[in-house]
Amino acid sequence: MAASTKGKMQPVCNTCRKYLFHFASEHFEFKLAELKAIASLTKSEFKINEEEYDEKNPFLVVELPSEDHVHKLLSRSVLLRSVYELWAEGQTTEELNNNIRQLPSQFISPYLQADQSFGIRVESFNKKIPQNIKTEKIKALPFDVLDFQGKVDLNNAMNTFHLFEYYGYECSKPPEYPFHLYFGRWIAGGQRDRIQDLHLQKRHFIGNTSMDAGLSLIMSNMARVTNNSLVLDPFVGTGSLLVAAAHHGGYVMGTELDFLLLHGQGKPSRYKQKKRASDESIRRNLEQYGTGSRYIDAIVGDSSKHDMWRPETYFDAIITDPPYGIREPAKKIGAASDEYIISEEVKDIHIPQKVQYQLSDIFRDLLNFAAKYLRLGGRLVFWFPVIRSDYLESNIPRHPSFQLIANCQQPLNSKVARRLITMEKIQHFQESSSDASVDQDHYEDKSFRQRYFHQGKEFPKNETKS
Repeated sequence: MAASTKGKMQPVCNTCRKYLFHFASEHFEFKLAELKAIASLTKSEFKINEEEYDEKNPFLVVELPSEDHVHKLLSRSVLLRSVYELWAEGQTTEELNNNIRQLPSQFISPYLQADQSFGIRVESFNKKIPQNIKTEKIKALPFDVLDFQGKVDLNNAMNTFHLFEYYGYECSKPPEYPFHLYFGRWIAGGQRDRIQDLHLQKRHFIGNTSMDAGLSLIMSNMARVTNNSLVLDPFVGTGSLLVAAAHHGGYVMGTELDFLLLHGQGKPSRYKQKKRASDESIRRNLEQYGTGSRYIDAIVGDSSKHDMWRPETYFDAIITDPPYGIREPAKKIGAASDEYIISEEVKDIHIPQKVQYQLSDIFRDLLNFAAKYLRLGGRLVFWFPVIRSDYLESNIPRHPSFQLIANCQQPLNSKVARRLITMEKIQHFQESSSDASVDQDHYEDKSFRQRYFHQGKEFPKNETKS
């Protein structure tokens, strides 16, 4: 078979190089959105082949000006497993080897010297390959070109090379031969370890609906939280999103209507835990991870009451997981009757009444609040529940002050999902066009919740929502 030019090193600009990004096999829709958000934050422009992009393929060929930009992206991403300097790719072993043979000598020679120890690994996606077959695949590489002079070191090599074989992403029986092959030099790994560091099982204070660490970090990345960002979660719960934002250097605060939950006095969420510890709190969570100095406070208050804030814009980012009323009730301060009057003698000790918070009102209030109190260029990131068969892009709430940046779906099962919505404020709040647009008929409270339950609501494991 004649060698094609498809797998050759052909950057779109003279100063760019090709790199192979290896993503984790989860949250497929989120990987490019997270990458774009981090690139925007770190000013690291990248290019991909949009026509060939496949969100379910864990491998992505990316063009960047230098390796420095790679490290900037890796310093934040939790969906990137690792990045490699791409030496060659192809659809067959023959094509891959031919493309390796065409590599410029000045490109590869620094890594072939006697003082450069090396190791070669073979990895496959969607197919298990025995070690003896991996050894044969290594021997099939064109060592007439890859004339390594250094010592072999499989544990601490100065340069580690990887041969990747991609057999597709379907769970059915994999094909005999891979769809694509990649060969490259390992550069560095991403921030996958941070997920375990911040895991809920190790968290001091959690609730029934605390957001898992991985998704919390993704939300913070989507919001472009960085050093000294001021971040608000208006439905803060146990503060999982604040933990992630503080990890990225933000100063964090929140509001929460549930007094008992916010003060760690409610029913414990952990299995067999009979009573909450006396020091369970959001502050204690941040202190657990050495970010206590980033915690401003959490206010017992109703997020729908905007008049509790001064009129100036404050926040660099608002990240939140609003209550859907599925596992936890959605409530706000209100009265069942318009004639409800608080007498002067009980005013100081009055505990406000709570009423049901309609789904459409939750998102309308959230967008209107963000339009008022988010700085220009700041981002609003929130979860939005959908029934997959009913979903239309027009269901997503809109506001004239915001531009939709990303809309990523997390399937909960075959019928229901939630979508992570990222918006950026593009114009100042104006009273004349202040109201958010929400598909109220679709999210009529009783109808949507009944259909959501009927469709078989199911939340991901390792997640307990705020």
